Amino acid sequence: MLRPAMPGPRRGRPRARHDRALPADAVQPAVAPLLAVHRAAAPGADQRGLLRGYEVAERLHQGQLRKSGAPYITHPLAVTMILAGLGMDTTTLVAALLHDTVEDTPYTLGELRADFGEEVAVLVDGVTKLDGERWGERAEAETFRKIVLAAAADLRVLVIKLADRLHNLRTLGFQPEHKRARYAKASQELLVPFAERLGIHMLKREMDDLAFAARDPAAHLSAAAAVRTALRDAEPAFGPALARLRIALAEQRITGRVSIRPRHLYAVHQEREGDLDGLRPCDAARLLILVDGDERDCYIALGAVHAALHPIPGRVKDFIALPKFNLYQSLHTRVISPDGDLLDVIIRSRAMHPVAEYGIVAHIREAGTAAAGAVAGRRDLVWLSRLLAWQSDAPSAAFLDSLRADLAPGDVAVFTPSGEVVALPGGATALDLAYALGPETGDLCIGALVNGRLAALSTELRSGNVVEILTEPGGGPSEDWLGFAVTAPARVRIRRSLDRCRAEEAAAAGRRELLRALAARRVDLLAAEAHGDSLRIARALGHEEVDGMYAALATGSLALDDLLARFTGA
Repeated sequence: MLRPAMPGPRRGRPRARHDRALPADAVQPAVAPLLAVHRAAAPGADQRGLLRGYEVAERLHQGQLRKSGAPYITHPLAVTMILAGLGMDTTTLVAALLHDTVEDTPYTLGELRADFGEEVAVLVDGVTKLDGERWGERAEAETFRKIVLAAAADLRVLVIKLADRLHNLRTLGFQPEHKRARYAKASQELLVPFAERLGIHMLKREMDDLAFAARDPAAHLSAAAAVRTALRDAEPAFGPALARLRIALAEQRITGRVSIRPRHLYAVHQEREGDLDGLRPCDAARLLILVDGDERDCYIALGAVHAALHPIPGRVKDFIALPKFNLYQSLHTRVISPDGDLLDVIIRSRAMHPVAEYGIVAHIREAGTAAAGAVAGRRDLVWLSRLLAWQSDAPSAAFLDSLRADLAPGDVAVFTPSGEVVALPGGATALDLAYALGPETGDLCIGALVNGRLAALSTELRSGNVVEILTEPGGGPSEDWLGFAVTAPARVRIRRSLDRCRAEEAAAAGRRELLRALAARRVDLLAAEAHGDSLRIARALGHEEVDGMYAALATGSLALDDLLARFTGA
């Protein structure tokens, strides 16, 4: 636990300034690199707010130290540098400098709002963890739920959280070994998938590799050595293929850049399942073709690639016509090199490249500071809409497990008979699709037609499948559905429906028991319900509705004799 810093007297709010240039003597050496990076990305930005944010953060964190022994201010400064390197707007950078002040110092959210405005306060509040003493075991789950809800209004909350986690992973070596592994595991299960969902692959790759190093240091060292050895021969190994591709592209009058793109260590380790013996350059890198033209030129380039190098049937993935859930667009194909190696080739336009690397950050940068919040709150990210749809129904105990399932890697795009495209995680079944189409459709489904053929609800779906969900009025979920439901929306809704059915059955059983007991004493339960006596007794016992009281009787948490005494006045 950090000990709260005890700042000196609060400074009054500085008066607004209209000049944007900062005199050299006004800039502290520690913050000068941050201002330089931000100035390069946003030459016209007013940096006075950024400097004031640093001064307040440094004052509030004074006396606090990191596990490394470094002053605590080095952490928010490093997080802000990561975001400045991504080209984030000034408001986000100010919020990043202040992101731990409300959590770890006496500075309140109200004070922050008064000093820096509502927009900064919303971002800081979004990334502030809930009090563990107050929330207990629910704190972690409810903190993530809070982040999700804040991100629904402004995705910059998640971007700040990712930069915060990246720097903590960079400095994880100062933590005890048992904490390193646990922290890295949580990062790969929850934060890395969020980076992928936002399309910020620049952060995802580094977070993946740092978490990999913390969870399995030996495997990480082995992968690093194998990849380093393989890439040493990359130029000669890829040379013949590169030469053919450049000639083929030139023949089609397609201009652009063809380059070797190394893969990150964890991706190589995963694909080879840890067996890195004989790792070749084609296993450690892919070819990237950046086309100067538009989408049409990307498809022409794909034809040129297949003309120059023999394609592998069924290995073309078109993420231009059908973008990924994180707005990623590219063409992927696998071909055979002149030397007989399998090569992965990625094709995208230069306009697609920033989104492919930086995801939502590219959209925020493009919109500019004034519109950053609006862009960051965009709802065309299907995964976020899906997450918001089920999160409120998940209790704290199940929320994190459901979130991990919803963020699991892999994506499948299926079509409804009307042509609607529905994105689902890998391994999703027809039942998952039914719930993705709506909770009512899910509850009433009885089967599916997959590509025109009758299929069970447990059928695993593949990209490109055309699926029609069959429903029947009066149907409902069954316990065995939980055995093959993969997505969080489906599992949460099924559990909720089953719990509701059990509660209704318990209430009916309890009411029957009470009805018989009261009839033996010549007391009319129907009359008591009609006059409101049953509801009054239920609320006196702490139940909002009479069904809760009846269910408590059926489950044994309420004694029949006690309840009879209240109804008979005995």
